[in-house]
Amino acid sequence: MTEFWLISAPGEKTCQQTWDKMMVATTHSNNLSTNHKFNIPDLKVGTLDVLVGLSDEMAKLDSFVEGVVKKVAQYMADVLEDSRDKVQENLLANGGEKQADRNFTYLHYVIHINWDMAKYPIKQSLKNISEIISKQVAQIDNDLKARASAYNNLKGNLQNLERKNAGSLLTRSLADIVKKEDFVLDSEYLITMLVVVPKTGYADWQKCYETLSEMVVPRSTNLLFEDHDSGLFSVTLFRKAIDDFRHKARENKFTVRDFQYNEQEMNADKEEMTRLSTDKKKQFGPLVRWLKVNFSEAFIAWVHIKALRVFVESVLRYGLPVNFQAMLLQPNKKNIKKLREVLSELYKHLDSSASIIDATMDIPGLNLSQQEYYPYVYYKIDCNLLDFK
Repeated sequence: MTEFWLISAPGEKTCQQTWDKMMVATTHSNNLSTNHKFNIPDLKVGTLDVLVGLSDEMAKLDSFVEGVVKKVAQYMADVLEDSRDKVQENLLANGGEKQADRNFTYLHYVIHINWDMAKYPIKQSLKNISEIISKQVAQIDNDLKARASAYNNLKGNLQNLERKNAGSLLTRSLADIVKKEDFVLDSEYLITMLVVVPKTGYADWQKCYETLSEMVVPRSTNLLFEDHDSGLFSVTLFRKAIDDFRHKARENKFTVRDFQYNEQEMNADKEEMTRLSTDKKKQFGPLVRWLKVNFSEAFIAWVHIKALRVFVESVLRYGLPVNFQAMLLQPNKKNIKKLREVLSELYKHLDSSASIIDATMDIPGLNLSQQEYYPYVYYKIDCNLLDFK
């Protein structure tokens, strides 16, 4: 289980005291969670109206960015196909470099968030920062749709051709089975036909094929190919007997395939498959690199959104001046219920403490009633959604 609880509580005399109290309650003698300080820089607060509006906007943005993170990761799993076990080593939060270094995993980034001052300058307003993230991730989403569409079309066309060359002799392409010398070609009167015969019917075929209709060339049948269930036989007859031969063959449970030997068409199909296979290999490497880099970008943006939400909600709940400690908890799976009880007891006094926003008030935009409510600020970072085993 890889789930984090991102919480905040108001500073005591110092924020360190807030941290120490939480550590004593959750780790000393009871091992309820593994905890880390979650560092948020000094952001510009803005007005109350802006904060209330941002609370609602960032809830939607959080959901959108999480969806894009999941889509990029899922598409990485799809593209890797039979190498899905390598998905996790490609889901990094460092721009796609140093794959083998565990310090660059997305889980490491959650724990050791390093605010990206270049992309999200803290001198900008909170609204501007959220808009920067929104535009950045929307671009990733649009690019993913375009790249996925192009690659999926290529992959689909290749799979369609591959399916034609696989499966039962009753339906599969025969182009890679037959040869020019298997056919009587360029004859005004004669034609070679291909017939699928069940393995249990080989003896019957050999006994009766010459008499299925008039004008069948004696001793003209040859077994060209076998699969698990049946064999492909050639037989030569006069063109005027085609319809009668086809009808009598069907009555005897032999299937005549509609096939005309056309070397040009067969070569075109082979060339198309080679071209598609080559194109897929050419696109695979750059696509995986793009997915690695943009998973990193989207994931980092998602963690920044969580940080913004904690900051905004903490100011709304705990008031000014800004004085709170953000904390990242990784719950012990066996003790989730107990951890929730301990935190509720530790912070129950916050329900009645003075704050800019009363949690019981129905304020448009804040949406406190639409999420789990606790006396402390709480957001979940669910990394289980990135588990593709």
